[in-house]
Amino acid sequence: MLRKKFVPCIYLYHEHAVRSLTDTSVVETDPLRLVQLYNENNADELIVFDMSELDGGDDAHEAALNLVKEICALAEMDVIGAGSVKRMEDIKKLLYAGCRRAALDYEKEENIALTQEVSLKFGRDKILAACDNAQVFNDHKELLEQYVSELILKNPHQIRETESVTSLPFLVQVNQIALNKLMEIFAYTKVCGVTGNTINDNYNEILVLKGLCRENGIMVESFESVYQWEDFKKNSDGLVPVVVQDYRTLEVLMMAYMNEEAFAQTLSTGRMTYFSRSRKELWLKGETSGHFQYVKSLTGDCDMDTILAKVSQVGAACHTGERSCFFNEIAKKDYEETENPLQVFEDVMHVIQDRKNHPKEGSYTNYLFDKGIDKILKKLGEEATEIVIAAKNPNPNEIKYEISDFLYHMMVLMAEKGIGWEEITTELANR
Repeated sequence: MLRKKFVPCIYLYHEHAVRSLTDTSVVETDPLRLVQLYNENNADELIVFDMSELDGGDDAHEAALNLVKEICALAEMDVIGAGSVKRMEDIKKLLYAGCRRAALDYEKEENIALTQEVSLKFGRDKILAACDNAQVFNDHKELLEQYVSELILKNPHQIRETESVTSLPFLVQVNQIALNKLMEIFAYTKVCGVTGNTINDNYNEILVLKGLCRENGIMVESFESVYQWEDFKKNSDGLVPVVVQDYRTLEVLMMAYMNEEAFAQTLSTGRMTYFSRSRKELWLKGETSGHFQYVKSLTGDCDMDTILAKVSQVGAACHTGERSCFFNEIAKKDYEETENPLQVFEDVMHVIQDRKNHPKEGSYTNYLFDKGIDKILKKLGEEATEIVIAAKNPNPNEIKYEISDFLYHMMVLMAEKGIGWEEITTELANR
C-alpha cells in the first residue's frame, strides 16, 4: 500500500507566492515564509510552480530559479520543480537548483517530446508528468511508464479515469474540498498524495489529518520506531538522555532528555521534543527561538539507555547563541586533529568569503577577486594542468599538493559565483 503524502505547493509569480496557476493574486510576498510554515507542520513534499513564462522574459525566469534555489535550501522536505519548462536545460536548472525531482507539463507537446531525453539524462526517478486529462496519460501510457516515476493529476474529477489507465502512482491537485473528503481520495489505490490549495490553506492541520488517516487504516509518511519506549533503559527519573548531532558535519550540538511523551511527539512531528527537567514539562526545541531541530535519524546505543539524534539544525542549538552547547574548553593536549572533511572545506570557504566581504591588504585571495573572473579561471586552468603533470610523477605528495591548490582556487571561483559547499555535496549525493 502506498504511503499517502500531504504536499503543499507554491505558485511563483514575480517572486511572490500567488493563489494558483490561473489566479495571480498575491497570497504571500515572501515565499520562504511559507516554506518555513510547511517545515513546521510536517509537510511531506513541496511542489514549486515557476510561472515566469507568463511574462516570457529570461530575467524573470532566472529570478524565479534563484528563488527556487533558496526554497530548496530552506525546505526540510523534498522539492518538486515545475513550470516554465521548454527544453532539457530547464529541467537541468531545476534539479541543479536543488529540486529532488522535476515535472513535465503534458499539456504541452514540447514537454512530451522531452520525456525520453530528460529521463535518460537524469534518471526516471527524477521525472514526473503533470496533466489535467486522464486521456492524455492514456495516449502516452507506454512513454510514461518507461520514463516517468510519478504523475500529477491537476483535475480531481478524473481520479477514477486516471487510475484505470496507468500503473503509476499520482498526486492529485485539489483546490477546494472538505477535509473529510480527503479520506475518500486517499482510498484510491494509486493516489500517493494530495497537493494544491486544499493543503496550502490547511497546512496547520496536516498532523491532525495524518492522525485521522492512521485511524482509518490509511498509511501516511511518518517516523516509525523499530523500538517501543519500554525497550529503553531509563535513568532514575524515568528519562533517556539524547545526544544531538548535526547530520551533515556530525558536530555534537547538545544533550537533553526525553520522557515517553517527548519521544512519541518527536516521532509524530519530526521535530526534536524533549522533557525539561527544570520546568517539568515538554519542550519543543525552537518553539520560542525558531531554532527547530528536524529529525534525520534516531539511534539507540548498545545498552539502549541513550539516544543519538542526527538532526537538521536551524540556527543555533545553544541558548547562548552558539552553534553548539559544547564550547567551554576544559583541558586540551596538543594533537593534530583529523577533521571532518566537509568541515575543513567549510572553514576554508568561510575564510575566502570573509576576504571577499572584508578585503585585506596583501591577501592573495583578494588579489584574485580584484582581477576578476578571467584571472580566477586562468589560475584554475593552470592548477588543473599541474594536477595532470603531477599525476605522472611517482611521488604521491606532489599530486596531493597540486590537488590542494586546485581546490583552493576552485573555492575562490565558488565564492565568486555565490556557490557553497552544501550545494555541491547535495548535488553529489543526489547523483
